[in-house]
Amino acid sequence: MEITFIILAAIVGIGGGFGIAKFLEKSNVSNLIKNAKKEAASILKDANLEAENIKKDKLLQAKEKFLELKSEHEKEILGKDKKIAEVEKRIRDKESQVSNELSKAKKVNDDYENKTKEYEAKIELLDKKQQELEKLHKSQVEQLEVISGLSAEEAKEQLVESLKAEAKTKAMSHIQDTIEEAKLTAQQEAKKVIINTIQRVGTEEAVENCVSVFNIESDDVKGRIIGREGRNIRALEAATGVEIIVDDTPEAIILSCFDPVRREIARLSLHKLVTDGRIHPARIEEVVAKTTKQIDEEIAEVGKRTVIDLGIHGLHPELIKVVGRMKYRSSYGQNLLQHSREVAKLCGIMAAELGLNVKLAKRAGLLHDIGKVPDTESDLPHALLGMQWAEKYGEKEEVCNAIGAHHDEIEMKYLISPIIQVCDAISGARPGARRQVLDSYIQRLKDLEGIAFGFQGVKNAYAIQAGRELRVIVESEKVSDEMASNLSFEISQKIQTEMTYPGQVKITVIRETRAVNIAK
Repeated sequence: MEITFIILAAIVGIGGGFGIAKFLEKSNVSNLIKNAKKEAASILKDANLEAENIKKDKLLQAKEKFLELKSEHEKEILGKDKKIAEVEKRIRDKESQVSNELSKAKKVNDDYENKTKEYEAKIELLDKKQQELEKLHKSQVEQLEVISGLSAEEAKEQLVESLKAEAKTKAMSHIQDTIEEAKLTAQQEAKKVIINTIQRVGTEEAVENCVSVFNIESDDVKGRIIGREGRNIRALEAATGVEIIVDDTPEAIILSCFDPVRREIARLSLHKLVTDGRIHPARIEEVVAKTTKQIDEEIAEVGKRTVIDLGIHGLHPELIKVVGRMKYRSSYGQNLLQHSREVAKLCGIMAAELGLNVKLAKRAGLLHDIGKVPDTESDLPHALLGMQWAEKYGEKEEVCNAIGAHHDEIEMKYLISPIIQVCDAISGARPGARRQVLDSYIQRLKDLEGIAFGFQGVKNAYAIQAGRELRVIVESEKVSDEMASNLSFEISQKIQTEMTYPGQVKITVIRETRAVNIAK
């Protein structure tokens, strides 16, 4: 029973404890719920306050943005209004200006109409007066015809004839005086310019020939140059185109050729072969090929140095090579490059004296004889061939005309053309510049004079300017002025037919009438 009672007591105690625990748990949960509700209400209240604050801030920002946009819009409207006002002001000014112009135009038009009416009235008055004058003039002419016994046309013809004769005499006298004065002044100025030009240019008087002498150390070298059965010398002559003369001249070999380029190639090749010591046909061909290339490079370099020394720019590379080849060409023994350089300097000085383009004159002077160094033979005169080359490589028309006209093959069109011709003559005609075989030179001059003496009425004949001009003096009793002109033409035709000569020959026929009296 006690155990049962204890068990029941324990059960009752456990049930009571469980109930108390439930009660306490329920009480704690309700407190937690209350606290949570209070806390939620507090959070909700704070959220509402914060929302109100955010709402107020956003409203304030929206108002500020609205005010800012409103201000900008008002400024933009004010700017547009200002521009519109300015445009309206300009339009009003233009309207005012146009109205003023219209009023002025109307005033001018009215003045013009008034002037026109006045002029028309004056023209009518003048026409009436003209008619009255014509009537008076006609009546006076009729009275004069009656008094003089001549008609008006006859009197007019007599007056015109007398005035013509008087005017012709005075005009001829004035023209003659003017021509004489111009000739005297022109000759003096031309002589002054030419003399000053010649004095300011230093010239060389060396001439060239058609042979070169190659010096050797001993005569033993001659045998090596000739080679076995002459094969070396034949190979040299075949490769260079130069005649090699090996004779009894001590320590010298003569190279003969009309072409200075080939002669120079042969000389340099011989020098290399003798210095190297290996002389045989294969080596000869190799050395000649290398020397030819070296000469071509030297030609280009000489051309460049020449144009730089003369201050000529923009010359075509092909023309520069042509200028370089002039070093190995000669005209009557005168080195062509030295002649062309001399002509270029003379042309520059003369152009400066006359106030012309100095650079253009130098350019034409340097290029005037490029037709003398063609790669292939041509039937054209060297002046025309040079002009074609200059045109081909883009030279100016003035330069081309000066090149083509310096021997009168074409008409001179520019002022520098006669300058080139004169300077070419100065350079070629000075003493020591050129050389010809004396016998053939003298014989050619005698032949020129002999042709002139073969015509009737010729008193004297003189070949001058190294055979470039023939002066023929005729007897005035036997040859008239018209016959003198025909005689000059006939002599020129006979010279062209019967003689061979370089360049041109100018024939000048001089006829002079003298009247001599003695006062005692």
